[in-house]
Amino acid sequence: MNAMLDLKGVRILDIDLRPDERGFFAEVLREDCEDFLDGDWVTQVNLSYSYPDTVRAWHRHARGQVDHFLALQGAVKVCAYDDQENSLTKGRMVEIILSEKKPQLVRIPGNYWHGTKAVSSIPALVVYFVNRLYDKENPDEQRRPWNDSKLIPVAINGKMNDPRVGKPWDWFYPKHK
Repeated sequence: MNAMLDLKGVRILDIDLRPDERGFFAEVLREDCEDFLDGDWVTQVNLSYSYPDTVRAWHRHARGQVDHFLALQGAVKVCAYDDQENSLTKGRMVEIILSEKKPQLVRIPGNYWHGTKAVSSIPALVVYFVNRLYDKENPDEQRRPWNDSKLIPVAINGKMNDPRVGKPWDWFYPKHK
């Protein structure tokens, strides 16, 4: 199943696990997933290991890199924020929880500011696929602080009544109980 979210190009792909007596098998990403990939293909695979409550944010890619995240262990919050001038979704935030308990692949176009936070009690192990090779001499990356007070969502996952709307983004906002 391919879900389209509040920001153009941000998508979630449910991964079909095929269990048997040995464990399971899953096809994570295939060339024929055109509606999910939107014309991109993977050129590099990266692995990230984050201790609980670790935030890796904010950055974006100016030259078209697209990231595809998959949590292999633990859980991670993935957020994308649109601050592009003249964008119909300017100020909107997408927040997705990826977990080993429900394998999903999330696609984040690089033009959005994005980042992650490990939200499980164990370290989060995330593999992510990108459509552009990393250039150490001329990186395709713009950065801003993880706690940048200028990042203020006007909607989160399409909801304008979320209590976090209209306030600087807080990666450590108390969990809902």
